[in-house]
Amino acid sequence: MELISLQDMEQTVVPGSSLGDNRPTYIYKMVLLGSTSVGKSSLAYRYVKNEFKESLPTVGCSFFTQTIQLETATIKLEIWDTAGQEKYHSVCHLYYRGAHAALLVYDLTNKETLNRAKQWLMELEKEFLPDEIVIALVGNKTDLADEREVAAEDGEEFARSRSLLFMETSAKSNHQVNDIFVAVARELLRREGEKAVVPSTSGRQRLDLQASGTRRGCCRV
Repeated sequence: MELISLQDMEQTVVPGSSLGDNRPTYIYKMVLLGSTSVGKSSLAYRYVKNEFKESLPTVGCSFFTQTIQLETATIKLEIWDTAGQEKYHSVCHLYYRGAHAALLVYDLTNKETLNRAKQWLMELEKEFLPDEIVIALVGNKTDLADEREVAAEDGEEFARSRSLLFMETSAKSNHQVNDIFVAVARELLRREGEKAVVPSTSGRQRLDLQASGTRRGCCRV
């Protein structure tokens, strides 16, 4: 997929809240990981542009941004869409380094892509502590239900066993695409709230959600 400029891709989503107040702003890095052709780029493009675009395999990484206005804060997602081809696997860790959230995307018509998503999870678990990253397992292509190889219950059960968010989506029909990104944003914000009231045991900075301003990521310093 062709790299798309920040200026072209940035827009605002307002799920039921108004602008013009002093809510804090948080900036989070999100990575999309998964096998080639599972629809990572199509999910990102649908979410940001609300259009379906079947694209060629991503070369390296594409970058998108999206702003979400929640009730108590503004969330700016910096979305890194990584290449799924095996030849890029050795450099993918460079893209998810410092991430605050990850979507592990699989094609529900191809069971092997779920196994590959599980491998990505193991790699993330080596890189991050459990409270350092929000991970969602995403079964894409619900529009191809007749070709399904992975039952929704299988994906949901695995996600529950590893404390992951879970949702099935379709970039083509726009089924739950916005929902999964907003769910991740809400979980990131929920964790910020916990940090604001729970003393740090790791020496990291904790932020007060009531203060205004822009914060980079999950209070990383």
